[in-house]
Amino acid sequence: MRNVASEQTIPQDDRPVILLVEDEALTIMDLGDVLEDGGYDTVQCASAERALSILQARPDICGLVTDVELSGKTNGFELASSVAEVRPQLPILIVSGRAAPDPERMPPGAQFLARPCSGAEILDRLRQLMPC
Repeated sequence: MRNVASEQTIPQDDRPVILLVEDEALTIMDLGDVLEDGGYDTVQCASAERALSILQARPDICGLVTDVELSGKTNGFELASSVAEVRPQLPILIVSGRAAPDPERMPPGAQFLARPCSGAEILDRLRQLMPC
């Protein structure tokens, strides 16, 4: 089993924790593996609503990767905007194969990556966003 950080516990090592929000099971598993192999722990969920509650409970989360189309009522653009309001310094990467990067819906500092793209491209872009 992969070293996926629990929603309730703080990881015991110094790996940065990324919140990964994606509602397609294979995609979140594959991208989780890429991020973990790249040196991150991940907390994974399928909806923006769940992601917001996780962020409140987990101050150790140091980055967000989200799809645009998610389970629930809130999409990835709305999630990114909400997160930017409560955690303005948090790096945010929005990934989608269906939506376009609408500048009016992108919070300041967030970046958009269009699919198709590889897990390595997502990892590289995330590393560029991360402060360390």
